[in-house]
Amino acid sequence: MKTSGTPSSASNQKKDRSRPDGPVIVGCVFAVVAIVLTLVGLGRANNLSARNVLLAVVLCGGIWGLVSWAIATAVVQVEEDVASRDDKDA
Repeated sequence: MKTSGTPSSASNQKKDRSRPDGPVIVGCVFAVVAIVLTLVGLGRANNLSARNVLLAVVLCGGIWGLVSWAIATAVVQVEEDVASRDDKDA
């Protein structure tokens, strides 16, 4: 039986899954900003219909969220690669 004060890997995985990663948060933030700006633009143009609101959510939010998530994921992976190279060099 384990007597050390460190939590088991199973409990670490459970903690990690309860909170979204950084890239997911970045993607959600950019998606919400894109949706809000699109809805403001539609409202100013007096063009708020159910179809336009649905397109704003799917197209603007989806595209901005997906692209920003992909960029943030790439940044995280590059930072991990650089950190692992620094560890090997030291």
